[in-house]
Amino acid sequence: MSRPIHPAPAPLRRGTAVACAALLFVALASGTATGADPTPSPPATTPSASATTPSATGDTGLAGLDPRITEIMHKPDYRNAQWGLLQTDPESGRVVHSLFPEQFFIPGSTAKLISVSGPWHTLGADHRFVTPLYAVGARDGATLTGDLDLVAQGDLTMGGRTRPDGTVAYTDLDHTYANDFPGATLTPENPLAGIDQLARQVRDFGITRVDGDVIVDSRLFVPDPELVPTPTPLIINDNLIDLMTTPGDRPGADARLDWRPKVAPYQVTSAVKTVAAGKPTAVTVTTTDGGTRIHLTGTISADSAPLLRTSPIGDPAAFGRVALIEALERAGVHVTADPSGPNPVGRLPRDYDGRPRVAAYTSPPYAQYAKLILKVSHNLGANLGICLLAVTAKSDQCPAGFPVLANFLDEAGVDREQAQLMDGRGGNPADRATPQVLVQMLAYWQRTPDARLFREALPILGVDGLLAENCRSCPARGKVFAKTGAAVGGDALNDRLAVGAITIAGYLDKGGGRFDTFYAGVNGASTPGADPTEVLAITNDLAMIAAYLQESSSP
Repeated sequence: MSRPIHPAPAPLRRGTAVACAALLFVALASGTATGADPTPSPPATTPSASATTPSATGDTGLAGLDPRITEIMHKPDYRNAQWGLLQTDPESGRVVHSLFPEQFFIPGSTAKLISVSGPWHTLGADHRFVTPLYAVGARDGATLTGDLDLVAQGDLTMGGRTRPDGTVAYTDLDHTYANDFPGATLTPENPLAGIDQLARQVRDFGITRVDGDVIVDSRLFVPDPELVPTPTPLIINDNLIDLMTTPGDRPGADARLDWRPKVAPYQVTSAVKTVAAGKPTAVTVTTTDGGTRIHLTGTISADSAPLLRTSPIGDPAAFGRVALIEALERAGVHVTADPSGPNPVGRLPRDYDGRPRVAAYTSPPYAQYAKLILKVSHNLGANLGICLLAVTAKSDQCPAGFPVLANFLDEAGVDREQAQLMDGRGGNPADRATPQVLVQMLAYWQRTPDARLFREALPILGVDGLLAENCRSCPARGKVFAKTGAAVGGDALNDRLAVGAITIAGYLDKGGGRFDTFYAGVNGASTPGADPTEVLAITNDLAMIAAYLQESSSP
């Protein structure tokens, strides 16, 4: 087990709705999909015995499945659970395996296959977000008497992950999950890179003094609290402050602290102490003053790797305003306004017709953002896609994005009535999807010029993203491209975890240019106890089912 999950304290905490949406797969031990010697399976209670013959819904049942897969499904641990499975050859339309293909399952983050597809199609793989900065006022030489208005455009990273070659950086376990899972790491890129670039452009434009203010114009859309995490028109560093704690030189010493992005008025302090090697590491983050005062307490083991935690940015627009004022000062542009003041949106003009654009930040293409969202299961980015779809419909209300998504699915030949979505991430309790609708979504991309681009944006078994640590030495390594999903909560009645869903869906490289679409998922499982690491056995089963499907010859 390469990335263990924090054990939950006993008794089980009520509401332990772990933010798993697909994350558990990254903690799997490297499995081997060959060499298993199947043993006789116990009588099946899930799926039902009647699933051995085709049904009116198109089930082929378990007939013809690799026996290693049926052995997994027949484990006593799944006696109260429901399995779903679908594998098709999209070129011929032939169903290879099918088990309850039209039944609703909790999708977890496999729902992102739908929510990311909508913006990808609607905006285009090559779409770039251009975030402009306008001068509003009168200019006299190098002095602007007036304001600089940054008009947010829904850019997911604002340059904070962009590599020199223009691609978007990610780590296999993203910093957005740092508070839920150990091992999350940071990309090396400067989270303020886009803001710094805008500031330098202002200086290059010839402005060195602003007798006025800097304002972030966030009128693109209204943040919708029903989408969690909630997208905002301006996003810097995923609207998070990164807090990195490193052990001190010896037990008893103060731990070292570094944090980013360093923007006033945010202040971070730490009382974390170093303890002897092998002692528990437990760091708590508390905030006051609207999140601008951050304090860390607790302990870190002397032999611990640096520990990452995050704290939310309470007001992204105000944060962006201060960040830009500070960047302008670094670039040699003095702003007379108090940087600690509020974001003065009342000064914004109705529009920017005739106003000079003094700077603009241009993002990488949307396909790079889609890759980030799919590789690491980026929840904020998936929800942002719904708001961006609303903007294409000339609405500033994020729910208006769902009809746009529905129209796209109709055009794509995807039966949208086999999906129920209230967000983009797949984390709303109402979200449901059938195996068939997800496979239809996957099959759609195989018919487009972006087929390879979309396929390779998914985590690759044993290679990268949330499947990086799976099956690293098995024959299926590098031959399964799939989005994973999970929904795990607490069962206080039995002091265990209720595994609402573990799912995986994507493509199987069958050789010769053939990529079968597939879905595998289990709903309604549970763990023996309250230790979150016990969920790994279930996630391992799903990863191995995908590997076995890839390895198996078609019946």
